[in-house]
Parts: sequence; structure tokens; C-alpha cells
Amino acid sequence: MNPIIENSDQVHDIAVLDSMPISADRMITASPALDVSVAPDVTASPVITASPDITASGVDQAIESFFGPIAQAFSNIVFFELTIGDLAIPLIVVWLMAAAVFLTVYLRFQPVTGLKYSLGIIRGRFTRKTDPGQVSSFQALATELSGTVGLGNIAGVAVAITIGGSGAALWIIIFGFFAMTVKMAEATLGVKYRKVHADGTVSGGPMYYLRDGLAEIGRPKLGRFLAVFYAATTVIGVIGAGNLFQANQAASILVKATGGEGSFLDGKSWLIGVVFAALTALVILGGIKKIGQWTSKLTPMMAVLYFLSVLVILTMNVSEIPHAFVLMFTGAFSPDGVTGGIIGVAIVGIQRALFSNAAGVGSAGMAHAASKTTKPATEGFVAMWEPLIDSVIVCTLTSLAIITTGLYDSTSEDGIGLTSEAFASVAGWFPVLLTICVVLFAFSTILAYGYYGQQALGYLTGSSKKADKAYQVFWILAVIVGASMSLESVIAFSDAIFFLMAFPNLLGLYFLSRILRLEILRLRKRIDVGIMREITPAELQVGMGDHEPTMEQIRAAEAGRRRKRDKLREVRDSLKAKKLARAQKGS
Repeated sequence: MNPIIENSDQVHDIAVLDSMPISADRMITASPALDVSVAPDVTASPVITASPDITASGVDQAIESFFGPIAQAFSNIVFFELTIGDLAIPLIVVWLMAAAVFLTVYLRFQPVTGLKYSLGIIRGRFTRKTDPGQVSSFQALATELSGTVGLGNIAGVAVAITIGGSGAALWIIIFGFFAMTVKMAEATLGVKYRKVHADGTVSGGPMYYLRDGLAEIGRPKLGRFLAVFYAATTVIGVIGAGNLFQANQAASILVKATGGEGSFLDGKSWLIGVVFAALTALVILGGIKKIGQWTSKLTPMMAVLYFLSVLVILTMNVSEIPHAFVLMFTGAFSPDGVTGGIIGVAIVGIQRALFSNAAGVGSAGMAHAASKTTKPATEGFVAMWEPLIDSVIVCTLTSLAIITTGLYDSTSEDGIGLTSEAFASVAGWFPVLLTICVVLFAFSTILAYGYYGQQALGYLTGSSKKADKAYQVFWILAVIVGASMSLESVIAFSDAIFFLMAFPNLLGLYFLSRILRLEILRLRKRIDVGIMREITPAELQVGMGDHEPTMEQIRAAEAGRRRKRDKLREVRDSLKAKKLARAQKGS
């Protein structure tokens, strides 16, 4: 069985789904046409009139012919499969799955026992505006969600149901639960080992907890190697998955939504790219603060729009909802016609869950490292919500919309096409709402992953300002390229690199699991016994919106830190004096 790399997810949902080849109807890619026309009244040589996308098409073909075999070979390595009977299980899935189960058990099932602690933290009640960091916990949550909620929840779920039946949806939900702990671990360590610079900006992510965390436990050489390896794979991986592919998908969907071949945008994908690039520039040049401000508005808006749209579908098919849940449960544990039976359908669902929420690749560590807090574990409790929203809530809504309409069993469509048909069951214009959601998802992903690339490059270049600005310009221009050309092999190679990030990241989480457990359980204990309380006055709380402190608050915080330092100095001096007195008395 050959692995299939399907570029139909917000986070580049590359999945080994079954032994089916990739076909045009399973991928949404721009397919620019060559417009060759001969003037009928000219007797000389035919006149060839090129459409604006001829050059893009030629470049595409040249790149594909050279890069295609390389990309396929590398993808085969990254998505190497273990064959058990008739089943082929990607090794990367086993690696992600094992880490999710281990961390959930080792950290005492925090998705169940610790979720209640997160509500006040998300609202910014336990952190001060004067705490180090650049964004609020809610903005960090929105930034990470903007990079994961998207096509994986729309097209990915549809593909999983098409291949694994309705039971695959339940396995997506189940492993969305386990993924919550992985995100918790990444965010906690991301804050613990971050670097706060003199100007208040923050550098953080797996690169730093791999280097400094492993040095702390006596493995400095391994830590440095894994950190550089992770940073290098991140810089490459996010380009295709978080930029080129997203721009290409948005352009293709907009062309299709406005009439396809008859659209005024047909052959002008570059124009969509220019608009996207301009919007991206407005945001990304402002850094993580600007990105956080946009994603904290875009993400709730996208979620509400999609939720209300699906709610309309479910309302029209309300009598089918109980039966849909029955199908999900029976299909998960007693599937018919699925290769490998229960294990086969479970693998399909688990792959989709882990690939759609990106738990294990370390992006949560970068997003939450910028949060205003002095307690690393606070961000862990916030990050748990990401797979809950992504793989549990949104995926459940999509699954119900598809199953209650009955289309998955009566249409040849899959992926985004199947979800679009479910929307069209309401009214002919209803898929327009889906188009809006998908385009917004793509744009928000470009913003989030641009920041992740900057963080990784900053680690490799020693936080060089010139390298950072050059990367921002490159990222903006890449949006135009992605919208204009399909670059399938480049994106496939980049996607494979992206999931290679999971190897060093999860290895680091295993090594640092004791430190991680101490941070998580200590914060819970501090809240339980009342040592850690909501910040007073309320005006000093970070909150969910404006989190910039006033000058008066800054001066008060500095005075408080000085008093704390003076107190610690007094205690140390007192202990030294007592020790000296005992020594003199003994002599």
C-alpha cells in the first residue's frame, strides 16, 4: 500500500488514507489553462496568445518534473508504513498516537480533571498586564486555533467518513481528547523556556525547550542538535503547508465559487494572490501583537459563522441526529466493508484527528510563548482547548452535517465537495457561506504560520532583525506565487518536512515529562489551596482584549519587584549570618 499525501487540510492534512491514488477530484488545485488561438484572417504563422497563467503553468511543469521524484521519495520515508496483515499504519501516526496516550495518562488525565481551571485563565483573570509577554492568553489561543481550525475540519472529516464510514468521525473525536494533553505540554514548556528580550519581545517554542530543557537534565549536546533540527524543519515546513497551499486553495475556491471557467477571476489567480499578500503585509509586518489582534477577531467570527451554518443544516435534519450518533458509534466498533475492520476505521479517524489539530508538531509552544504570564502551566491549561474546539466540537458539527443529510452514502463527492453538497441541501446559495469560511481559514493560517516561521528563523540566526524582515517580505511574496501556481511537489515535500517536526518535538516532551508534570500539578495545587488567586484590582488583569499596562501600573509593578528582591536579599543575609554564628559557636 502506497501512502497518499492529501493536501486538503488547514494544517496540510497529509494522511495515509488507503491504497487509492491521488486524483484531480481529491485535490483542489489551480489548473491554469494554455490559451492558444489562431487568427482566422492571418495567412502567416499562427498567433499564440498566452493567458496570464501560461508562465506559471510552464514553471509548474518544470518544477514538477525535477522536484516530483524527490518529493515522493522523501514523503515515502516520512510516511513510512508498518504493515500488519491487510493494514498499513504510518509510523508517524504511531509516534503521534503513543505520545498523546502517554502524556494523557502521565499527567493524570488533565483534559478531564483540569479543564475547569482553564476558564478563568483564558479570561485573563490570573495574569497581570505587567507580566512579561506580548499577547493575552486568549489571543495566543486564537492564533493557534487560526492555524488548525479549517480545511481539516471541513474537507478532512468528509474524506475520513468517505473512506472509513461514519465510525471514523467518533475516532476523530476520541483522539481529539488525547491530543489536548500534547498541546498542554507544548504550551507549558514553550513559556517555561522562552527568552524575554530587553525590548519586551519574546522568543520561544520547541527550539528553546529542546536546547535549554535538555541541558537542564544533563543532555546539552542532544538538546542543541534537536533544537537546530526542529528549527530548520519548521522554516521549510511552514512555507508549503502554511503559505503556498493555503493561498492556492483560497484562490481555487474563489474562482470556483464565482463561476469556475466562466468566472472573471479565471486565469487571474495572481490577482487574488496580490489581494491576499496585501492583507497579509498589513498584519504580519506588525509582529505577534498585530497577528494576535487579528486572529482574536477572525477566529471567533469564523467559528460562529461555521457553527450557525451547520446549525441550520442540523435544524433541517433534526430527526436524523439521534440516528447519526448511532451510526457513529456502531460504525466505530462494528464497521462494515472497511479494510481491517475496527482497527482500520480507527486508524483512519486517528490519522485525521492528529493531522488536523497538529498536536505534536510544536506550534502551540510558539504561539503561547508570547503570552503574558509568569506561570508556565497557565498556558498549558489554555492550550488544551485547541484540540477540544478543533477535533471535538468543529469535527462533530461537520460529521453530523454530512451524516444527517445522508450524502456520504449517495454521492461520488468527497472532501470539500461532500461538505459543500451538505450545505447545498439547505439552499443553492448556502455553499457561499462555506466558501467564506474556507477563505478566512486560509488567510488566518497564513498569518499564524508566518509567525512560526519567523520564530524558527530567529533561533537559527540569533534573532537577526534583517533576517526577520527578509523572511516577512519572502512570506508575503510567496502568497502571490502560491495563488498563481499549484507547485504540488514543492508542497508535498514541505508537508513531509512539516510532520518531521514531530520527531524532535515529541522526543523532547518525553525527556522533559517530569519537569512538565511538576509544573502542571504545582499550578493546580496553588489554585486549590488559594495561593494563586484572581488578580486584583480587575483593571490589572490581562483580560481578553486590551492588555497594555498604564505607566502607573508599570511603575507599581517595578516597585513591587524591587521590594521582592530586597526581601529575598534580607532573607539570604539573615541565613548567612545565622550560619556564620553557628560556625563560630562550634569553634
